[in-house]
Amino acid sequence: MCGIAGFAGIGTEADLRAMSSALRHRGPDGQGLHIDGRFPVALGHERLIVIDAVGGFQPMWNEDRSVAVLFNGEIYNAMDLRAELTTHGHHFSSDHSDTEVLVHGYEQWGRDLPIHLNGMFAFAVFDARAGRLFLARDRFGEKPLYYAERPGLFAFASEVTALLRHPSIAWELDPRGIQKLFAYGYIPAPTTALKDIAKLPAGSWLEFDCRSRSISIRSYWRFRLEPDESITDQDEARLVDELRALLTSAVKRRLESDVPLGIFLSGGLDSASVLACATASMPAKDISTFTVGFAESSHDESEAAASLARAFGVRHHTSMLDLDRAFQLIPHVLGRLDEPLADPSLVPTHLLCRFARESITVALSGDGGDELFAGYDPVVAVGPATAYSRLIPPFLHSGIREIANRLPHKSSYMSWDFRLRRALTGLSYQAEIWNPVWMSPIEPSAMATFFDDPLPIEELYDEAIAVWQTSSCADPLSRTLEFFTTLYLQNDILTKVDRASMMVSLESRAVFLDTALVDFCRSLPNRWKYRNGTRKYLLRRALKGLVPDEVLTRRKQGFSPPVSSWLRNLPAPERTHTIPGLRDEPFRQRWNTHQAGETDERLLLWTWLTLHLWASGAKAPRSTELAVQ
Repeated sequence: MCGIAGFAGIGTEADLRAMSSALRHRGPDGQGLHIDGRFPVALGHERLIVIDAVGGFQPMWNEDRSVAVLFNGEIYNAMDLRAELTTHGHHFSSDHSDTEVLVHGYEQWGRDLPIHLNGMFAFAVFDARAGRLFLARDRFGEKPLYYAERPGLFAFASEVTALLRHPSIAWELDPRGIQKLFAYGYIPAPTTALKDIAKLPAGSWLEFDCRSRSISIRSYWRFRLEPDESITDQDEARLVDELRALLTSAVKRRLESDVPLGIFLSGGLDSASVLACATASMPAKDISTFTVGFAESSHDESEAAASLARAFGVRHHTSMLDLDRAFQLIPHVLGRLDEPLADPSLVPTHLLCRFARESITVALSGDGGDELFAGYDPVVAVGPATAYSRLIPPFLHSGIREIANRLPHKSSYMSWDFRLRRALTGLSYQAEIWNPVWMSPIEPSAMATFFDDPLPIEELYDEAIAVWQTSSCADPLSRTLEFFTTLYLQNDILTKVDRASMMVSLESRAVFLDTALVDFCRSLPNRWKYRNGTRKYLLRRALKGLVPDEVLTRRKQGFSPPVSSWLRNLPAPERTHTIPGLRDEPFRQRWNTHQAGETDERLLLWTWLTLHLWASGAKAPRSTELAVQ
């Protein structure tokens, strides 16, 4: 795991060093720089040593130094690709570096290289003969990649903070990106919070021609459900065996490491499946697991995780997050983000990563299990929601919402009254945006209260609408699963884990995003994911006998902190930053009513707090040296 940065066009070696050094937390084990004066092109790399300590330094070149690669990530089928490329006549100089697979893979397959890769990656290829840069990002966007185009300059980096070290790239807020933050709770690719900077969407590549200064962007893969309706209930035993084998293989591939490795463990099904498969591949006494617990019992899964660890006989470690510790972490974590992300679980996730980094360098996670096997609440809600929208006339919706809003407010984790109010809010709009509105800090009709120039609803949610309308599946459940996998997983969950882990130089590997496992899940009809009120049906069947029975029956908890009660004890953000187009006073009014217990504004206020703390820490020092051609 590493950080990459570079540019083509105006800039100095000092600019490259500044950009690369801004990513030192992603790669503290070494820096590699290259300046090519012909185009000109500058390449920078910060390395975290995980695989092949001797042979993995970057930029990495082919034999005649016509192709160089900067790489952030892990390629899990690297050894298979090595063998294939060797049959094509390619010669490898490193022992087992997965980076060198990209060098020769690009020589062999060119733009088709990404479709051959099973892994998480963001990489940049400098093709010196063709005079172009080729950038690509993995299918789900586990690893970040940002870029900026200015007069005379194309630049890229793993984080916004690195791009801002180039003197030609300005820190200027994009009101459209800020509104999308409050519409989703995250900013969907390719938009960012800054006008000059975009992020390459997951499953896409970008090519920059250094001579013509032209950019081409293409999607090489998109998550789509393609259910095989020939599968019947008589196939259950076969499906169980196949899923077990795929999970075991996915875990085994992710256990390859030259540095200490462990597992993030909750009391839930996804991490339990990772642990069960890991103990099938290595001795339990050699496995370390890590958990963060909450002082508030309604949010805490630490005892469930400890019980699971005891059942498998692994070395387990727990760290607790109480109010005082949370208040110390919040400004530190949110202020270090390269772009704002309004997911409060970022704070305990960072604590978990920091705690684990004391012992390990790589951690396996269960991220992706909820998306692939229908684990989220909207999976249950979409059926009743469809019936409600069909049976209840629209003119009655506002009255029903008013009654729900008068119910007492509870601060417990996802209380029934909070769920009810969120559900009714979403149902006030068309089905295409139910899912984002159910999770939105501000519903569309209220945007005018908080913004001077609110976007039309079609533009505010254009990403979600596109996913819904272009789905090849007609049923709302499939479209809901595609929304969560295409937008929420990429722009929230994986972004959160990447930032939280890389702040402390820890690599996180998502088992469920293995290519073969994903393809298997895409082919499953929905009745194997959600059946008779049971979420993750087939996964539960596959884990029967492999994990304790209580894991299979435990209610989904989630890794959410007690943010509602946190906000009742936190001070409001200071008036030190003006966000263009954002009205400050309505937020302060809501802060007061929330702290008085009159309303529950947890999503709205956490997003506002995140934005202010991010803005406080985002303007990193930049080089003052003048750029030259």
